[in-house]
Amino acid sequence: MIYTIGFTKKNLKDFIDVLRDAEVRAVIDVRLRNTSQLAGWSKYPDFAFLLEEGFHIRYEHHAEFAPTSELLDAYKNNGDWQWYESEFRRLLITRNPEAEGRALIASDRICLLCAEPTPDRCHRRLVADYLAGLAPGVEVKHL
Repeated sequence: MIYTIGFTKKNLKDFIDVLRDAEVRAVIDVRLRNTSQLAGWSKYPDFAFLLEEGFHIRYEHHAEFAPTSELLDAYKNNGDWQWYESEFRRLLITRNPEAEGRALIASDRICLLCAEPTPDRCHRRLVADYLAGLAPGVEVKHL
């Protein structure tokens, strides 16, 4: 099982409760800008410390699953989700993070983290689909 979650529109308590209920053991941060002030309580490195020391949930940042600055900024300007989705999938093919993806799948109870409150217009859904495509039988659940 691969879980995904967005931190926007969630307070920290609710966010942690959702992770605990799903018995998540590792949060895999796929954000491009995880140190931004806009990240609030999920800003790295404080968030990594909180997850690991306070809740015993492993934290990893995997930039190979984040969009490029140019791609993200272009999407924010044009708002064309279909274009963004196509370009992001092309980026994954170019990067070819298969080895990293297989290592993540082998981990137990991972949850991909990004900002968007829902997965429908968030690249974490695309990353989850990519990872699920690497191993038959892997399911994706959006928290």
